Amino acid sequence: MTAPAGPAAPRSGASEPAGGGTETDDRFASVAPLVAEHADLERQLADPDLHADAGRARRVGRRYAELAQIVGAWDAYRQYRDDLAAARELAQEDPAFAAEIPDLELAETAASDRLQSLLIPRDPDDGRDAILEIKAGEGGEESALFAADLLRMYLHYAESKGWRTELLERTESDLGGYKDVQVAVKGSSNDPAEGVWAHLKYEGGVHRVQRVPRTETQGRIHTSAVGVLVFPEVDEPEEVTIDPNDLKIDVFRSSGPGGQSVNTTDSAVRITHLPTGIVVSMQNEKSQLQNREAALRVLRARLLAAQQEAAEAEASAARRSQVRTVDRSERIRTYNYPENRISDHRTGYKAYDLDRVLDGALEPIVRSAIEADEAARLRALAE
Repeated sequence: MTAPAGPAAPRSGASEPAGGGTETDDRFASVAPLVAEHADLERQLADPDLHADAGRARRVGRRYAELAQIVGAWDAYRQYRDDLAAARELAQEDPAFAAEIPDLELAETAASDRLQSLLIPRDPDDGRDAILEIKAGEGGEESALFAADLLRMYLHYAESKGWRTELLERTESDLGGYKDVQVAVKGSSNDPAEGVWAHLKYEGGVHRVQRVPRTETQGRIHTSAVGVLVFPEVDEPEEVTIDPNDLKIDVFRSSGPGGQSVNTTDSAVRITHLPTGIVVSMQNEKSQLQNREAALRVLRARLLAAQQEAAEAEASAARRSQVRTVDRSERIRTYNYPENRISDHRTGYKAYDLDRVLDGALEPIVRSAIEADEAARLRALAE
């Protein structure tokens, strides 16, 4: 629920938590340190030296944008709360003020709900960009064709959000699908709630499609599967340390569908991270150097995700999305073409507008995952 627009301008110092500690304000005891942190970040952003370090400036900007919402919601809540208290007091002397009380009560509740929602601990990676990998799975050529359909869906969704996309690598199938495709998605907002990772992290898992394949001659419906992996992208290379001695780097000649040579030089690169066994191959660019940099970019993202998952397992607490922490092999969604139906098996979302979803209208499904995640985190806070 969002707070109604148009509260009176906060009084001077309204960003500071009120003294006296009423019972209502005790729910928001955690606001005080956040207000102080917001003020400190504001001072940092005014320092020109900060912007000499682009990575640090980006991280400070993201956190500042996140806290600015909380501070604004706190100011609005305090204003409505104080206005309501004043109206109740004045109504004892002049009944005319009693008419304002119901609307102010609704406004205070709405502002309180919004503040509570913003205080739910957020995934610290929400403001990051993401690398999306789509892999054909069960179903052979039909799976590769559906992988191409999913790529188109994500590209259109990114366009609708104002995000930029960069195709990092692709392995085409004989019929024009993709056996494997990787794309980087970059946002433009400092607001973590609008971040790429905040939305796409729910896409990881197995996507199942039910339709009549292009190769089917008798009109039978087949079921195929495509795997989607999503990684938060590393802001700066220094975030993830990679020892060059831990890397095995192979170069080879790029090839296209059917093994046809598409390059006459050994420009393709395969990097193996020996401690973890993670392998990344790149051949999309004609330059060996460009393919190497792209492969390292994906490797850093995978290593960051692996480090975070290991930390979460050790702490035995879900720091991240309750929805996303399912096993990556788990089926998360079904795309039923004959019925034009889309079903998300984690949240129970179902709609009969599959054609629109595949054109990029993915927001309602993503929103259902975000809401389920927030509800799970609220339950965890209450336990």
